[in-house]
Amino acid sequence: MADQAAKNNFDGSTTPPRPQGIFNFIIAPFAALICEIARARADIDSVLERDPAARSWLEVSLVYPGLHAIWGHRLSNWLWRHNHKFTGRWVSQVLRGLTGIEIHPGATIGPRFFIDHGMGVVIGETAEIGADVTLYHGVTLGGTSLNKGKRHPTLGDRVVVGAGAKVLGAITIGEDCRVGANAVVVKPIPANSVVVGVPGQVVVRSKPHKASDAPDLNHSSLPDAVGMALSTLMQRVEYLEQRFEGHESDLPHPHLSEAGTWSGEDFMI
Repeated sequence: MADQAAKNNFDGSTTPPRPQGIFNFIIAPFAALICEIARARADIDSVLERDPAARSWLEVSLVYPGLHAIWGHRLSNWLWRHNHKFTGRWVSQVLRGLTGIEIHPGATIGPRFFIDHGMGVVIGETAEIGADVTLYHGVTLGGTSLNKGKRHPTLGDRVVVGAGAKVLGAITIGEDCRVGANAVVVKPIPANSVVVGVPGQVVVRSKPHKASDAPDLNHSSLPDAVGMALSTLMQRVEYLEQRFEGHESDLPHPHLSEAGTWSGEDFMI
């Protein structure tokens, strides 16, 4: 029988028994350590890629609170998933005090997540964040329900959320979306869209952002959907007034803005 077992192992037809003691106490922890080092390297690379102020690995590792919050979350999330929930919450609160960033240990976070500046960021328990997502300071991924189930948003891959934005409820933000600063998002957003305003107005990109493209951090390129609609309506009204023969009116009314600048006389300023 020993000869047959050796033959099977040599042929590859059967898997040799694994030495459980050695694997559990030496190989498995070492493999997990290698995996965590690789994840940490990817985190640092993502900061260097997306923050022009980042100058070196050492600087990023030591003085970026967003990175520290993510690394600490991995510990608190491990404790949470292994039913050490109180300890997980305690770790998350310690990190909140050290970094100004509150991430619930139950939140699910994908690889290469970057929190720039970070102060005031809040991520709820059932939030799910995809790969290569970027958040800026003051962002809230909050819940809108008292139910114990899913009540926080899901962010797809490569989503960028600007400073002060609030994404509320069990909604999904599609891949490659950009949420403008201080926007309030309360409904699902299709992939490759830009969201601005309160409540958030959705503008689908005319040129889709692809996974191979550089991160979309162009915060100055935000459409004013409501303002554009009002300007178009005012243009139409003025055109109709001009076509209406004999129309004369002394009633005050706002004039169209010039290059995005309104006249103060129209608003008694």
